[in-house]
Amino acid sequence: MSVVLPQGTAIVVLGSGGLSVGQTLKAVLPGSRLHGFAGRVADADEVFTDTMTHLRNLFAAGTPIVGICAAGILLRAVAPLLADKWVEPPVIAVAEDGSVAVPLLGGHHGANAIARAAAAALGGIAAITTAGDARYGLALDDPPPGWRVANPAAAKVVTAVLLAGKPVGLNVESGDAAWLRESGAPFVADAQPSVRLTHHREVLSDDTLVLHPPVLALGVGCERDVPAEDVWALVERTFAEADLALEAVACVVSLDLKSDEAAVHALAARLSVPARFFDAAALEAETPRLASPSEIVFNAVGCHGVAEGAALAAAGPAGRLLVAKTKDARATCAVAIAPAGIDPATVGRSRGRLAVVGIGPGTEAWRSPEATAALTGATHVVGYGLYLDLLGDLIAGKTRHDRPLSAEEERARLALDLAAEGESVALVCSGDAGIYALATLVFELLDREDRAAWNRLDIWVVPGISAVQAAAARLGAPLGHDFCTISLSDLLTPWPVIERRLMAAAEGDFVIAFYNPVSQRRRHQLEAARDILLAHRPPDTPVALARNLGRAAETVTVVRLADLRAEHADMLTLVLVGSSQSRMTTRGHRQWLYTPRGYHVGEQS
Repeated sequence: MSVVLPQGTAIVVLGSGGLSVGQTLKAVLPGSRLHGFAGRVADADEVFTDTMTHLRNLFAAGTPIVGICAAGILLRAVAPLLADKWVEPPVIAVAEDGSVAVPLLGGHHGANAIARAAAAALGGIAAITTAGDARYGLALDDPPPGWRVANPAAAKVVTAVLLAGKPVGLNVESGDAAWLRESGAPFVADAQPSVRLTHHREVLSDDTLVLHPPVLALGVGCERDVPAEDVWALVERTFAEADLALEAVACVVSLDLKSDEAAVHALAARLSVPARFFDAAALEAETPRLASPSEIVFNAVGCHGVAEGAALAAAGPAGRLLVAKTKDARATCAVAIAPAGIDPATVGRSRGRLAVVGIGPGTEAWRSPEATAALTGATHVVGYGLYLDLLGDLIAGKTRHDRPLSAEEERARLALDLAAEGESVALVCSGDAGIYALATLVFELLDREDRAAWNRLDIWVVPGISAVQAAAARLGAPLGHDFCTISLSDLLTPWPVIERRLMAAAEGDFVIAFYNPVSQRRRHQLEAARDILLAHRPPDTPVALARNLGRAAETVTVVRLADLRAEHADMLTLVLVGSSQSRMTTRGHRQWLYTPRGYHVGEQS
């Protein structure tokens, strides 16, 4: 059977000696992050200074942990938090030389799989100690992906009998039992205790382990904005009347017109299965197998049945309808079975997802956890090549779509089109996605073109640290009072409009951040802005020039407003002009720029 490794493992490295092992594991564990002790481990994705607290926080958050350290360190760290093995994340200790990987906790919930993957990558040994895994490579309480255990306590009874070398019964009503039979365990046709594979609800006992394989496709149709509880009530009643197990549902399926229907996704979430969708042509192809084809439905959506058609399409040619269309006032459902099982990833397509991600100015330390999660979950990344390069290994293995710096609309349109095909897409912006970046263009395209396929997408915007925030942090606190941002590019905004904004900001005595200050072709705007500001604030007003923030070539310099020239900046520079109240001070051998919070000496906030 295929092994699915947990996502998002934290690889915790305490010293430089374990760094190479950690980097090797990062390449094989999906979505993993390298956590390094500050000052000892270079190039870590995240750093920490208190090992025990950091390990406890990871464990409490449910994060799988691989520690490149002694097992005792990990055990002492998480021991106070141990309570429920069914929900606790896996914890694995790996020797600093990579010679051995030991699953300490969660062996049947990912730790054994991680240990085996680590040992294979490092040429070491996976020290598996759970008896069933050690003897047969079999964990009855951790079946293949999609399978559900109805009564976990019975797994102990059955495993104990197997380990004693005695036969155990195997009763297969549905599902592929190859993972059990190929283990070498002594399964026979008729014995007690036993293992039963079924899609029906069962009366549970301690001597029969009931496993529900993912063999049922649940087709649903509904009116727009139907309450999720109404759909759930219909499904729950339908399964009870048919004596079917909800745990055997592999996926919730419907017509693609319903891919943005909240009730459909709520149903899938409640069942902990994917929601998948078919176009009308795919469902119409199932018409000969429908129990209740409808001309009314065909005239409305282009196929003769949504719930039945989707269930049969998901079950495939060998599938059959178990429950014909059942309906209430606003929803329908139907159930089909594929006796050997259903892989949801091969069924229809998912609702397209588009994350417009602000990655910050460039350094990994300034990238938010939400941005990292969005990028990790994407299958396609779209962006300007430089910004994608900054992401390094985080987007390794994903389909990358580089577009030129000037092709903003092409990037946004491509991201929307890919998501409309059911893909999970990250549209990458530097800084914050909504500040002079592509989030605005995405919504402008949605508003302007009103395309049905785009309108059904799951779109969200992931904020990032903007250039103005990063520059301010490097300088001290220049944004301590009112401030504004102005783009000096007149490619999209006429220069007279920019001039009016400059004059208003100058008269208002705002601290001003200039984005897009100059380019190879635009040279006069920055000096024109300087001249407008000089009419309203002193010539020695501090102006900060922050270039390549967060990157290797970062520079931050301060000049007088009167001395500001176009050659001081380029498109990678953020120009920050102080107000009349902004001050430079030197303290502790460092120079700081700040703007007092009030205009009156001694003013208290």
